Amino acid sequence: MRPSITQRWLNGIERVGNRLPDPVTLFVLFCSGVLLLSAIGAAAGWTVIHPATGKSIAAVSLLNAAGLRRIVTEATQNFANFPPLFTVLVAMIGVGVAEASGLLSALLRRIALATPRALLTPTVVFLSVMSSIAADVGYVVLVPLAAMLFAAAGRHPLAGLAASFAGVSGGFSANLLLGTLDPLLAGITEVAARLVDPSYTVNAAANYYFMAASVFLVTGVGWWVTERIVEPQLGTWQDQRGIDVHSAELSEREQRGLRWALIALLVFVALVAWAVIPDGAPLRDPTTGSLIPSPFLNGLVSLILLGFLVPGLAFGVGAGTFKNDRDVAKSMADSISTLGYYIVLSFFAAQFIAWFNWSQLGFITAVNGASGLKSLGLGPLPLMVGIVLLSGLINLVMGSASAKWAVLAPVFVPMFMLLGVAPETSQLAYRIGDSVTNIITPLMAYFPMVVAFARRYRNDAGIGTLTAMMLPYSIAMAIAWTLFMLAWLAMGIPVGPGVPISLPIVAH
Repeated sequence: MRPSITQRWLNGIERVGNRLPDPVTLFVLFCSGVLLLSAIGAAAGWTVIHPATGKSIAAVSLLNAAGLRRIVTEATQNFANFPPLFTVLVAMIGVGVAEASGLLSALLRRIALATPRALLTPTVVFLSVMSSIAADVGYVVLVPLAAMLFAAAGRHPLAGLAASFAGVSGGFSANLLLGTLDPLLAGITEVAARLVDPSYTVNAAANYYFMAASVFLVTGVGWWVTERIVEPQLGTWQDQRGIDVHSAELSEREQRGLRWALIALLVFVALVAWAVIPDGAPLRDPTTGSLIPSPFLNGLVSLILLGFLVPGLAFGVGAGTFKNDRDVAKSMADSISTLGYYIVLSFFAAQFIAWFNWSQLGFITAVNGASGLKSLGLGPLPLMVGIVLLSGLINLVMGSASAKWAVLAPVFVPMFMLLGVAPETSQLAYRIGDSVTNIITPLMAYFPMVVAFARRYRNDAGIGTLTAMMLPYSIAMAIAWTLFMLAWLAMGIPVGPGVPISLPIVAH
């Protein structure tokens, strides 16, 4: 059967992407490009005016004595501060125990047996979208587990990886609960809104109604793309390292191990609840009593480690797979040893992202793009679409969601307020654009990690492989989510509690 136009197109993207040098080499080349562009930009006098402070921001050359000193002296700090690195390393200690004990294999087979095949994909996507409540946990835990779950069900593990990555990263802004990003963006929006109305306030739930409804939209889009485009494109999985759950029931020892693991997990969850739920609990903020922010959220990685370690130990003892403490220690070491390539990749990715930020090239791109969009003089709804597109494009060169909004908000929020559009609505358009291109930009901090996970199932997997898998999600989510936003606004539905549908147009 001849491949479809879409399949040929994605095959081409993958071939071109994977003909590029190894991802490690590619990030070295990216670093070289930043050095060259920073020198060109500084020599050419590339500058912009900061929309919020009015200060002039100029391109900074790294090809000089000061740049060389910074590159040499801060390389270790860049590596140590690379967000995903130690999150992954710490979490994988616990995951290694759970995997080596046999807990994950038994649990995934049980889930695969209990979940109808038709609902496996939407279940993975939905849980991945919801994981944003726990910040970056979904990248570290759900993405690799989804690949294992698909393998356990006899499906291609990379399809599970792609579906989960699309939910975690592409659907990052959507959630049925408020997350740490909500108050952060709301604070930036409020500051920008006060440039027009000094008394304007923006609450953390500013986009809650729309983003809660978006969970089901993103789940549906991710489900459709996985089963109609991505999984057929991947073809039959040849490795078959997973277990065909339809012919592999759990043994009596595995069932006993699962019971022990469940009891251990319930005890652990009860202890965490004791430390989190009551007023004055030790993992709440000691000053405000809040959970956002709190030691609980700041310590989620440690809790993830324990959440895998405790039931993993219990399963190993109950099923007899752990004979002594040496087996446990070996499982931890083996888990970390599988991340050798990712650690090397992280070093060079960390340098590239740090150098790009030092050069101010991302900031200059963001400001110029926002100014260009503003100069088009379009109406509110076309400009909303423009914000989505611009945010998505800027996300390819500037990683942090809050940093981008800090640049764009002082331009777009006042402009839209003068057109009668509430600041919360401008923030909404930004969040859509920022989310949908997360999954196709190597600048996203967890992108190299997902490439490393993909290599567990395809040794030749590279940036081209992941980009080709994720591009259909990015395009489909951008179209569906933007149309959903336009329909929502056209119907006059508030985007969040207490948010006005429109504002009186303020005279210049």
